Amino acid sequence: MDPMDPLDPARSPNQPNQPNPLDPIDPPDPTDPTEPIDLPDLTELAEPINLTEPADLMRQTGLTGRNPIDPANTHREQGGGGRGGAGRERDGRGRAGRERDGGERDGDERANEERDGEGVGLHIAMVAPPWYDIPPKGYGGIESMTADLARGLTLRGHRVTLIGAGGGVDLRTYEEPPSERIGEAVPEMVHAARAERYLDEIEADVIHDHSLAGPLGARGRGAPTIVTCHGEVTGEFGRFYRSLATTVSLVAISWAQRALASDLNWIGRVHNAVDVSTFPYRDRKDDWVLWLGRFNPDKGAHLAIEAARAAGRRILLAGKRTERAEQAYFDTHVAPLLGPGVEYLGEVGAKLKRELLSKAHCLVFPLQWEEPFGMIMIEAMACGTPVVALRRGSVPEIVVDGVTGFVRDSVQELPAAIEESAGLDFAAVRAHAVRRFDVAMMARGYERVYRRAIARAQTRERRRLLPLAR
Repeated sequence: MDPMDPLDPARSPNQPNQPNPLDPIDPPDPTDPTEPIDLPDLTELAEPINLTEPADLMRQTGLTGRNPIDPANTHREQGGGGRGGAGRERDGRGRAGRERDGGERDGDERANEERDGEGVGLHIAMVAPPWYDIPPKGYGGIESMTADLARGLTLRGHRVTLIGAGGGVDLRTYEEPPSERIGEAVPEMVHAARAERYLDEIEADVIHDHSLAGPLGARGRGAPTIVTCHGEVTGEFGRFYRSLATTVSLVAISWAQRALASDLNWIGRVHNAVDVSTFPYRDRKDDWVLWLGRFNPDKGAHLAIEAARAAGRRILLAGKRTERAEQAYFDTHVAPLLGPGVEYLGEVGAKLKRELLSKAHCLVFPLQWEEPFGMIMIEAMACGTPVVALRRGSVPEIVVDGVTGFVRDSVQELPAAIEESAGLDFAAVRAHAVRRFDVAMMARGYERVYRRAIARAQTRERRRLLPLAR
């Protein structure tokens, strides 16, 4: 049993801390907030540690035996194979996983996963959303995650063909991303149609689709399709995913998200991650606090201002307000609060975002909805900056209360938590990000999801052909 497996723990998504008897073979969730967090005292190391290098941090603190995507420690065949889908078999080592399609996996599926060993590189066709470059120049959480995942998988010996809009992709659906039309249906439809034509020509082992409309074409694909649910899974989105049924296998980005729709065709849970090495670490913080995100009532920028003022601290705000609803919220709830001690910086790029995150006293994150994942939280922790947040959505899975920040139940409790952040060990905050939310863990998790999906497809194909052989 691997204690660092980022996939599903042996517990029910509706009761996150209770064992699930249907899944006895899965390891414990390494991000479970009820599990003791054993972080080292970095102040007593015998030799200096470079906190800007995650691999160095891992080796010297003993957080893990090795960096899972360190090429020197990854003995894998470079490149990938041709189109496999349900019919291709491989040699190598296998590892057990969970099959959610009716309870435990049967012997055929376990055998298929053993044949689909970890020592063979896969060819992964990855479809990004159409709205921003890969990686994005500014805003674009899904695009950032997609870029990091593609790089992490490549370092693990896989071949990734990235389909998207603008720069940074292998196959383009748009020469320039239609960012100004984000949220409109037609660009999404055009993107999906063009991506499907590319997929017809690619001999991929598995397709990983991050777009919204793209999964509609999964039924006719020769390789299994994985869909990461980056947003809501209830309401109309829930009906959409249920309508896709078993044509796709869904990946949750948090247990909080999965618990909201436990009946969907989930194949695993993999937390989002960042390349921690690209985020600067600072052990001396400034006295101002930071709010960073998309201007929307759900993100609570106005509440962050109130909490900062109550704590007697200056607050800097940076974020996106290009859509009509975002601008309306900003004009009504944020702009009237700007003034002494409250400064709006506009939408910032990757370089300035990292500088702000590394210098801030803390990140204030007063969520007002059940957000499935907050990338900005792990980006802050990657800089060694504590996160002060409300207990909504995935927050308790990401922030270790009293170690990497503070998780509170009401806005009234945030000012005191902001002040208490100064007493946290910033090196331990950074160490937690390296251990739990570096791209190495995400790449490893999705690799196992892909192999599980391939094994599932192989089993279904054998069952389909069995009557014909009789």
